[in-house]
Amino acid sequence: MPERVEERNQVSLNGVRFRTTGPVREDLESRFAPKTVTGDYNKDSHQQESVWAPTFHGGIGKFRVQPGEVSDRAWWSTLPLRYDRLGLPQLATMTAASGVAGSYTVGAIGELANEIYACFGTAVRKYNNTTNSWGSTLATLPAAATDTITFRMGNVVYLAFATTGGYTYTSDGITWVDDTKDALYLVYWDNLLWGIDSTGLLWWSSQIGSESDDAQLPLPNDSVTDLFTARNASDVVVIFAATQKGLFVHDNSNTKWLLTELELPFHPDNGRGSNRWRTGTYVPSGNAVYQYIQGSTNQQAIIRAVGPDLDDGLPSDKRGIIRQLVPTHNDLLAILDGTTAPGALTTFVTRGMGTHHGVVIDPDVGYSSILGWNERAWDVKWVGGSAEQAISWAHVSNAYSTYRLWWAQNQRVYFMPISRDIVNPLENTTLTFSAGTEEHITPWLDIGQDTDGLAVSVKIETFSCTSTETVTLDYGLNYGTGYTSFTGGTISTNGVTEFLFPNNTAPTGTAFRSIRFRIRTVRGSTTTLRATFYPPTFLYRKKLPPKYTFMLQIDLKKDGNTTVKQMRDSLRTALESNPRVEFSFRNDTGTDLGATDRRFYVEVVKATNLQETGLDETGISDLVLVEG
Repeated sequence: MPERVEERNQVSLNGVRFRTTGPVREDLESRFAPKTVTGDYNKDSHQQESVWAPTFHGGIGKFRVQPGEVSDRAWWSTLPLRYDRLGLPQLATMTAASGVAGSYTVGAIGELANEIYACFGTAVRKYNNTTNSWGSTLATLPAAATDTITFRMGNVVYLAFATTGGYTYTSDGITWVDDTKDALYLVYWDNLLWGIDSTGLLWWSSQIGSESDDAQLPLPNDSVTDLFTARNASDVVVIFAATQKGLFVHDNSNTKWLLTELELPFHPDNGRGSNRWRTGTYVPSGNAVYQYIQGSTNQQAIIRAVGPDLDDGLPSDKRGIIRQLVPTHNDLLAILDGTTAPGALTTFVTRGMGTHHGVVIDPDVGYSSILGWNERAWDVKWVGGSAEQAISWAHVSNAYSTYRLWWAQNQRVYFMPISRDIVNPLENTTLTFSAGTEEHITPWLDIGQDTDGLAVSVKIETFSCTSTETVTLDYGLNYGTGYTSFTGGTISTNGVTEFLFPNNTAPTGTAFRSIRFRIRTVRGSTTTLRATFYPPTFLYRKKLPPKYTFMLQIDLKKDGNTTVKQMRDSLRTALESNPRVEFSFRNDTGTDLGATDRRFYVEVVKATNLQETGLDETGISDLVLVEG
């Protein structure tokens, strides 16, 4: 405990009172060193403030960044992230109700002769692109559809729907035939129709309606999750089966299945909706996706996790299970069902590869969505308007001479145009845009535990704003779930808008440890209009927690019963102490020495002693004490 300091020109150091020659000089120690600038001035050249200017080309899934990190990600965004400026996504069209009564799921969407067919439960209906209607029921399937395929056999093009206990096919959309050969999934390869049933038995047909059994998967029943074609190690397109255990390749010469290097811990959601895209095969597992490139004789296979679960994953209400991967020109689309919890697990001996956290599915239900991966980043193409509505099927088609993505949710079919090439939407005046409120959320900027932050201002540059095409900016603090709005935070004019913290009237700044920004944008009734903006530029100040330096001069002379020699010994003990020592030069009136007293824990960083010679021990000691 430090001694009580009651007199002028007295201090307590390491529990010993000393006389001083005068007052103690106190100086702020916790200051950053001046910045140095090499080359031209940039956003970090300001001596007092720091600048955070996040970009977004790295896609979604980054929850937190720190100063100095590359910040090219968003935490979440429903805006297209491919281009420099952000704006509304393209408009999705909800088609008319099917007219089919009762509760059902849209089981599959297929096409024949440039027209779209959908299975509303067991009822097959055809879309009329002119009238936006689904017509009457053309066929009633024996069971709900599990897969669909359009293929050519001889001179005839067929559309077929698998129904677990068989498949139903047509060549004209008028006459439909039920085949009783068990079929869970269908694929066309080597001019043959191939199917696989729930037991994992593969079959083939050279003449529709006549099938021959082939290879049996060495797995329990109900283990197969998809059937598709992709390139093998010899760069030849062959049949693959996705299963709850991993990926199998068909050895046609020996009529058997071979387990590939992509072996996963046994799970009911492994492999659903697997597909090939560009140079790789892609296998979902929950909301994880594995890229698989099969190795040759002298090369190992390439297995790479590329799913939206990487880094910090998705917000809790946007997680789910990828039901289907759909290739397009520019993106591999992931159809993510935000309503589905894991299915029942089956015990089966498997060693499996070490998988990352994305394989464990969060049982929470939320919003279904369509995500796109461009081999570098994930962004959001569409999000369902309501939570707890499953998304069941997707299909890419040129039907009606328009390149579209079709999908089903909540007993309705939607479509949205997709691009055949990479064209900046700003250069296309015919596009139509979403009518809802879309949002872009930056990562949290966390300045760390060793500094305090002061938000000074934020700027955002907007374009094409009107009274109805607006941009709104607000912010969240310290990992809170809410947001604070700026006065006049909704922008309806073009140019650079600056907001001061906490407001433009009293720009005193806002203290923070972490901060993020949310930008929302809406349009009016004109579908071809939208506001756009560059990401915000945030100006803030970093401040170290206050720590002080004390400069004083000890007067070493006899004080009461304490000799100068004793005082020097006590002072040397304080100077040479490895632990910090207590220092005080106050005694608050009306209190005992305790928590309310102003005491500091210091290190002696400098001691200059002026000593007399001979037997005279008196002298002066100049000390510099630094608070820890």
